[in-house]
Amino acid sequence: MNGKWSKELERLVGMKNVLVVAEVNLKNVTVQQIGEFIMETNNENRVKWVYSSKDNSELSERYDEWARDYDNDLSEFFGWIAPETASQYLAKYVDQDADVLDAGAGTGLVGEALSELGFTQLTAMDLSKGMLEEADSKNVYKKLDQMVLGEKLNYPSDFFDAVISVGVMTNGHAGHDSFEELLRIVKSQGYIVFTLKTDIYFENGFKEKMDKMEKDQMWKVVEMSDEFHPLPIGEPEVLHRVWVCQVLI
Repeated sequence: MNGKWSKELERLVGMKNVLVVAEVNLKNVTVQQIGEFIMETNNENRVKWVYSSKDNSELSERYDEWARDYDNDLSEFFGWIAPETASQYLAKYVDQDADVLDAGAGTGLVGEALSELGFTQLTAMDLSKGMLEEADSKNVYKKLDQMVLGEKLNYPSDFFDAVISVGVMTNGHAGHDSFEELLRIVKSQGYIVFTLKTDIYFENGFKEKMDKMEKDQMWKVVEMSDEFHPLPIGEPEVLHRVWVCQVLI
């Protein structure tokens, strides 16, 4: 919550969408500021609402509801830059004509970034039908599949040249158990590119899992980005890294 907002205004708005129908006399607070505050608060709460989903079915339903506004919300209120950042890393290692799976594609922001870099053989996969419909409207994917990262994926083994997954392996979403299926569907010597919050890497078992996979020669980490701020407007305290891993099996 930005410190510029009056505590009284915060009390009035509360934690859900509200319609202020009474005339409110708040010193130094304009009608425009009230509107901006309501929009900002609603978007902060929508993220918390999605992340608090109790299971994948509820998560899918909530993303369906958010799908139409998702791109605008992430851009305007959060400044989401991870799709472009991660796509640049994939482009360093993978040819433009490679078959690439966008795992947890959402509305297709990653596919859009990859398309701008010249990639043409893109498949989108997401648990939300509504998000995939938005992704389809971008006309950058040759195929779109509704599946859940972390469950058995309906793709043959050694099928893709690379997988990219941005903002998906996090609290309330896909865990480190997702890696086994990604390893299975990516060809040997192919690449898995993904983003992780720095704290989740250390606290949610990702470090131990990734270290073991490297020790067991299932993959090798070929590059890890510096920490960066993927949400510089809405959550400037959040830090991510991009990981690039090459499949060895």
